[in-house]
Amino acid sequence: MGADSYLAFDFGLARIGVAGGERITASAHALTTLAAQQGAPDWAAVEALIEEWRPAALIVGVPRHTDGSDSESTRAAERFARRLAGRFALPVHTVDEALSSHEAGERLAATGRPVRHRRDKSRLDAVSAAVILETWFSEQGLR
Repeated sequence: MGADSYLAFDFGLARIGVAGGERITASAHALTTLAAQQGAPDWAAVEALIEEWRPAALIVGVPRHTDGSDSESTRAAERFARRLAGRFALPVHTVDEALSSHEAGERLAATGRPVRHRRDKSRLDAVSAAVILETWFSEQGLR
């Protein structure tokens, strides 16, 4: 991992999905889901992921209403992105996460492991982070 690797976050107040990916393949895969308290993750766990991956940048999914307007969740995700930048001195990019959870649910269903229970939500969040990273790669012209 290193200069061509990236970490993406599917921000939530209770859980934050994390995915990793490489620029060279423009692909991403779900890594983990971090517990959060009012949107604040275990920063030591985030730091451990950053130390392991040594990403070139971090990507944060930002939810918006279907009409493109901001919500309280938008502001919370943007605040999380600013905190990542401040704590880790890495470039942080945001991407509209529209339909990432829906796409993640379809991907899990296609593998025969649909989201049926509350405990499955953490898997969904990590796969959503992968969708967010792949969306960012696509916006950069890498897919």
